Amino acid sequence: MEFLEQFNSERMISKMLKQLVVEEPLTIMEVCGTHTQAISKFGLRTVLPKNLKLVSGPGCPICVTPINFIDTALKLAQKEGVIIATFADLLKVPGSNSSLQLEQAKGQKIRTVYSPLDAVKIAQRNPTKELVFLAVGFETTAPLIALSIVEAKKRNLNNYSLLQGMKTMPAVMKKLAANDQLNLDAFLCPGHVAAIIGVNAFDFLAKDYNLAAAVAGFEVADILLALLKISQLRANQRAEVLNLYPRVVEDQGNQQALTIIDKVFKPTTSNWRGLGTIAGSGLELRAEYQQFAVQNKFSIRVEESIENNNLDCSCGEILMGIKQPNDCNLFATECTPSHPYGPCMISQEGSCNAYYANLYLEG
Repeated sequence: MEFLEQFNSERMISKMLKQLVVEEPLTIMEVCGTHTQAISKFGLRTVLPKNLKLVSGPGCPICVTPINFIDTALKLAQKEGVIIATFADLLKVPGSNSSLQLEQAKGQKIRTVYSPLDAVKIAQRNPTKELVFLAVGFETTAPLIALSIVEAKKRNLNNYSLLQGMKTMPAVMKKLAANDQLNLDAFLCPGHVAAIIGVNAFDFLAKDYNLAAAVAGFEVADILLALLKISQLRANQRAEVLNLYPRVVEDQGNQQALTIIDKVFKPTTSNWRGLGTIAGSGLELRAEYQQFAVQNKFSIRVEESIENNNLDCSCGEILMGIKQPNDCNLFATECTPSHPYGPCMISQEGSCNAYYANLYLEG
């Protein structure tokens, strides 16, 4: 605690800001919703050098969940004898014609949980009902979701299943790194995800794409240190991946967490809102756990949906880093946290939500 207080001291932050000199244009993408929140919360964009541009990528798991996933969840919620368990962030995300929050208000059995293990307990308490957990998130939530499957099998709960929408970061970061339209110079890697998969999982950024990168924590000094080190790497024309969050992140990651993920899941193709289908960027249940897959219990047909019901919503382009939230015609006028059009404004990890929360600091 004493170290963090010294690290985050006004003297240390002022020193790093003075050292952060960027001569040539430098574009850094963060791909973690918590970084997006912190950057706006601390008003960092207002004090950074003009040549340093921060863009937000697909770091919000709720935001990248496609509308077809929501539509499938809505159809399941309307089935007799089904209980839906979900993280609260998903409730307000609009489907084609409704949302989980609206269906909950109509009396459908939709429960919010803090952990997938809470969903297992609900299934155990309701043996005559089918409990469907809406499995969304990145590698950070994957271990607990995997553990919920292990627990369900251990307890012989045949009424527990997943609607699978989980995603993994390396494959999508490869797609972003290869996108010449973005002109990225570096990545601020996600600290929470790195705590699970390790720093070495991002080595491809330097080796294959000649990009600088840093794994960082979420204090103001963590982020400033990462920006400083990245700018120094680029100034010296070096491509490396730095671990600047060693108090939490190891090179090889959390082996216990990785083991249970690998035990229950295997990589699969996944559809990302705004980015399309990406091979190897999702997780699906292994053969020995397929009894817990929703598609093996229910026959649900969902029509192809327009990704944004309001065509003026720029959420997809914002998730790709092509646009900033204030480039959207709806931002802070028609689209606000109290009246959101898309998941980028709905989720607390969404870039539009973060920009709006600190609108006056952001300018």
